[in-house]
Amino acid sequence: MLTDLVRLAYPPQCILTLDMKRVLTALVLIPLVLAMVFLGPRAQWLFSLGVAVVAMLASWEYMSLANLSGARPPRVAVLVAIGLLFAGNFFWVQHTAAILGVLCMLLFVYCTLFHPVEQVLADSMAAFFALVYCGFSLVALPVLEGEANGPSLVTLVLCAVWAGDSVAMYVGKAWGRHKMAPTLSPNKSWEGAAGSLVGSMAAAGVLIGLATLLQAHDIAVLTYPDDVWYWLVVAAIINVAAQIGDLAESALKRSVGVKDSGTLLPGHGGVLDRIDALLLAAPAVWYSQVLHQLF
Repeated sequence: MLTDLVRLAYPPQCILTLDMKRVLTALVLIPLVLAMVFLGPRAQWLFSLGVAVVAMLASWEYMSLANLSGARPPRVAVLVAIGLLFAGNFFWVQHTAAILGVLCMLLFVYCTLFHPVEQVLADSMAAFFALVYCGFSLVALPVLEGEANGPSLVTLVLCAVWAGDSVAMYVGKAWGRHKMAPTLSPNKSWEGAAGSLVGSMAAAGVLIGLATLLQAHDIAVLTYPDDVWYWLVVAAIINVAAQIGDLAESALKRSVGVKDSGTLLPGHGGVLDRIDALLLAAPAVWYSQVLHQLF
C-alpha cells in the first residue's frame, strides 16, 4: 500500500527528472570545486573566499530554519561575522579559535543592544550556532588546504563524502531493510550506512592508487605520505562524521517541519542540504591531523 502511494506521488518520470537534476548539478559543481582546490596553492585566498561564500549561503538557510522556531538571529551581522572569521583564519590561522570567541561575544552584544529583550537569548544562541555550525566547521577546509599536502587532503575529504553519499543512496534503495533513524531520516538504512562506509574507504583506496601511479611518473599532484592503513582509517572517520552530520541536519529540518533547507541547487535542495555531511567531516579530518601530528 505504501509503495503504491509513493509511486502515485512520485511517478517514474518524476524520479528520473529528479535524478537527472542531481547528476547535472553534480557535473557542474564537482569540477568547479576540484579546480578551486588545486588552484589553492597558487591562490589560497580564492579557495578560502569560495568556502566562505558557501558558509554564508548555508548560514542564511540555517537562519531561515531558526526563524521557523521563533528565533530571529541577526542575519547580516552573522554573515559579517563569518566573513571576518574566514579573513582572520587566512591571515592569523593560529588565532582562529580566539577570533571565533571574540565574534561570538560581539554577536551577543549586538543582540543585547538591538533585539527585544524577550528575544535576546533565542536570537543570540541561534547566531552563535550559525557562526559555529556553518562558519567554524568549514574553516577546516582552508586550514587543511594550507597543509603541505593540502589539496590531497581536501580531495580526500570531498571524494570520501561524495562516494559515501552516492553508494549509500543506491545500496539503500536496493537492499535497505533495517531503518537506521526512522524519526530523523526514514530513507536511511543500516545497509546503506555500511555501503557508505565501504564507498568512502574505496574512494580513499582509489586516490592512494592514483597518487602512487602519478608519482611513478614524477607527477606530485596527489600525495598521501603515510601508510595506506592510516588513510583508510581517516576515510572511515570522514564517513562516520559525514553520516552523523547528515542526520544532524535532518534533525534540524524536522524540528521545524520542513523537507529541504532551500531550493538553490536543483535536485539537491539547499546549500545546507548539500554540505551537511562536510560540516562534521571536515573538522573531523582537521582534528585527526592535529592528533596525528602530536602523536
